[in-house]
Amino acid sequence: MEEDKRAGSGPVSVGLLAHVDAGKTTLSEALLYHAHRIRTMGRVDHQDAFLDAHPLERARGITIFSDQAEFMLGGREFFLVDTPGHVDFAAEMERAISVMDAAVLVLSCAEGVQGHTRTVWNLLRRAHVPTFLFLNKTDRAGADPERVLREAQRQLSPDIQPAEALDEAVAEREDDLLEAYLAGELSGESVQAAARRQIREERLFLCYRGSALLDEGVQALLDGLASLAQTRYDPEASFGARVFRIRHDAQGNRLTFLKLMGGRLRVRDAVAIGEETCRIGEIRLYNGSRFSALREAQAGQLVAVTGLADCLPGQALGQCEPAPSPLSAPLLSARVEFPREVPVQEVLSAFRKLEAEDPSLGVQWNESLQELHIRVMGVIQLEVLQELVRERFGFSAAFGRPEIVYRETIAAPVLGAGHYEPLRHYAEVHVRLVPLPRGSGIEFASRCHVDDLPLQFQNLVRTHVFEKEHLGVLTGSPIADIRVELLAGRAHLKHTEGGDFRQATYRAIRQGLMKAESILLEPYYAFAIDAPQACMGRVLSDIQRMSGTFDPPETDGERATVRGRVPVSEMMDYAPDLAALTKGQGHLALRFDGYAPCHNAQEVIARRAYCAEADKENDADSVFCQKGAGFVVHWDKADDWMHCAVPEDA
Repeated sequence: MEEDKRAGSGPVSVGLLAHVDAGKTTLSEALLYHAHRIRTMGRVDHQDAFLDAHPLERARGITIFSDQAEFMLGGREFFLVDTPGHVDFAAEMERAISVMDAAVLVLSCAEGVQGHTRTVWNLLRRAHVPTFLFLNKTDRAGADPERVLREAQRQLSPDIQPAEALDEAVAEREDDLLEAYLAGELSGESVQAAARRQIREERLFLCYRGSALLDEGVQALLDGLASLAQTRYDPEASFGARVFRIRHDAQGNRLTFLKLMGGRLRVRDAVAIGEETCRIGEIRLYNGSRFSALREAQAGQLVAVTGLADCLPGQALGQCEPAPSPLSAPLLSARVEFPREVPVQEVLSAFRKLEAEDPSLGVQWNESLQELHIRVMGVIQLEVLQELVRERFGFSAAFGRPEIVYRETIAAPVLGAGHYEPLRHYAEVHVRLVPLPRGSGIEFASRCHVDDLPLQFQNLVRTHVFEKEHLGVLTGSPIADIRVELLAGRAHLKHTEGGDFRQATYRAIRQGLMKAESILLEPYYAFAIDAPQACMGRVLSDIQRMSGTFDPPETDGERATVRGRVPVSEMMDYAPDLAALTKGQGHLALRFDGYAPCHNAQEVIARRAYCAEADKENDADSVFCQKGAGFVVHWDKADDWMHCAVPEDA
């Protein structure tokens, strides 16, 4: 009991999440109204919602940027974080999840559990965020909250239970409470303590219902958050914070949004970022688009600060763990088309600012082709970017037809070596590239003894492994699911300089890739198609034509549902075809389901026409020095020139 009291005393960050059009923003308005943060409830269709203040959000009627509001409830400070519901802005939503103490997942009582709902649920479970549910739009024609509750229990978790049956729900999960419940001796205090414990441990997910538009059920949800949402932050601990958002204000100041995970932060405090130290300029407490200045922020609060130049979302400061690697990966790449009278550096600077705010954009400038490429989740995101560039930077940008973002990996372990020794420079690196399971990303390990290569240089090699996207040799796509093992290396006492190990590391990885048997990977969707049974035969035929796989269809009356997996390239434009086939009665739900070997690899490789030997920005050759002059040795001959001995067991 005392532990629950202590845990519940600090600020609480509550996120609102949903599939698009579930009524999440309307619910945020109602919550803020009941919490006395706003005097009147705005509406999305009236373009006056408090947390959708950006002109683009009001014009489109959707949440694009996560935003926050602060209010007091039950003597505690709460932060409400409204997140985008559209799948094109899932990366923004995922970054916000990393700083939530609790979440409210909003479901429409008309549409029920949808494809993106399951994605959001899985992200919340991965981040271990205690979650409440709100079944919204009970006033809608065709609304069926009981059906939606059963759907949620079946598709998300059987531990989703109605809030009005709290006593029974907590008693079912603990034997001693069940005995007291059956004997009629279960006290309200015991129920509340058990509920807080079970919610914190993700054994119970309370479900409320109502209509945010009609202000029904909102107060009950707010009361539940006040009594059951918890925090565990210590203002007296060492300073620790997590970056979750980067923005630029109207004056161009870079704002770094932080969640303080421990300790305090004051104006003029020095904060270490890597090897650099920055001083905090301002501390701002934001409510929608307005803010107040603070002299000090404490553990649990969400604040924006100036003065931190090079932070990225997800980064940890002080005594804090970084956010998990994001799962919401852009699946499309598009070429940026801009007026030639606008200087390239001005265009690059604009997109670098946008990339700082959304690192998933992955801005890439190809010097030889003089082309700028970005990565996006979908067409709606491109439309928003086009308007943002015009509004913020004053020039027009268009985008080429989006293409699939492929990746490359290797089939078996391979050795790679890189040597960089123009005059008065020296570094040599030997690595082993090892294939990893799908979804592992890039890993690094050192098998090199510090007597052979000092730790400072080993750390440099590690930094250079992760500081850029290394490209594969089939299509020039980024590599994935590979562990880079440092086997050996050498520096020179006088001639080794800062960038030498960068060059040697890049060349070692590239040489290994040139030697390896490479595999082209493509993104896959997990899909669910609900359609009339009469149309299911054609649907299954379409899935086979798209190189997809599926489980036997599930039937329910005159309708059937089929689930499976299919390449993104084949199904990304299928929704209009399904609508035409089913006369508008079919529903398609898609979610990203990782990468797998490409179903038409040779066709893609031929279409890309990438020449690895000609890509000198990703060079596999090594540079050696002889008679006072540097010279290049081709990658397939370079092993014979290397200076280090590689361990025999490599």
